[in-house]
Amino acid sequence: MTHDHPAAPDRAVSRPFGRLLTAMVTPFTASGDLDLAGAVRLAEHLVDEQGNDALVLNGTTGESPTTTEAEKETLIRAVVEAVGDRARIVAGVGTNDTRHTIELAASAEKAGAHGLLVVTPYYNKPPQSGLLRHFTAVADATGLPIMLYDIPHRAGVPIDTETLVRLAEHDRIVAVKDAKGDLIATSWVLSRSDLAFYSGEDALTLPALAVGCVGVVGTSTHFTGAQTKQLIEAYEAGDVDTALRLHRRLLPLFTGIFRTQGTILVKAGLAAKGLPAGPVRPPLVDATADELAQLRADCAAAGLDLPE
Repeated sequence: MTHDHPAAPDRAVSRPFGRLLTAMVTPFTASGDLDLAGAVRLAEHLVDEQGNDALVLNGTTGESPTTTEAEKETLIRAVVEAVGDRARIVAGVGTNDTRHTIELAASAEKAGAHGLLVVTPYYNKPPQSGLLRHFTAVADATGLPIMLYDIPHRAGVPIDTETLVRLAEHDRIVAVKDAKGDLIATSWVLSRSDLAFYSGEDALTLPALAVGCVGVVGTSTHFTGAQTKQLIEAYEAGDVDTALRLHRRLLPLFTGIFRTQGTILVKAGLAAKGLPAGPVRPPLVDATADELAQLRADCAAAGLDLPE
């Protein structure tokens, strides 16, 4: 396999995107337009206050199904300019159309992204041979390192172990956001490849570390980032007791953020904290008063304050 693109980062690097990543929501104005100034402010908060090593933009949490290609590119440019000197910016570009995914990858690369998140093609349920061809075609078409996103409960199909091992042979496929919830399958891939695995389930961060994952791509980490990074660093330092204490402390919010669709509750919580968020776009709907009250209770149970 030959390529005309720059080589990916040294595969010996075990954490190609750091330890802590947040799948950032996309702030909108009250009228539903892209809030670029708000996005910059939120990105700065997540990097400088919450300790994120990288941010994922234009993922499902960022409402990618309802943002335009122009909005996606504009968002990447603004956030890279604001925090790209101190955090890696990973752009979600995955769709269920290989050609469209390649177009989005090119746009993200042009806009200055440092890496790509490519989700399993959803709804059309391709066979494993189709997944192999899809991910390889995207990797062949870009010079950026790629994190695969394995989330069968949304995509409809898993990326099987053998497929992941074969994809790991590509120089630019360096990581996996693992939302499969099958740590046995994860263990087999880790034992047979040098892919860096990131937990795609906030509550599985500690168990995932125990089988060799290197970090998390989180949603509750809009609020728990500093503590979650402390958990990861404690485990890596051999202080399992502290890591377990933090895991148990944060569990109410690790899970509570998903009582309804995660974007809805993150935006409600950010608004309560006076941070940029704005409304969600249809077909999502904004959090109800009862849902916000439950989020406050979950935050309190995790030792975090969410203002009234």
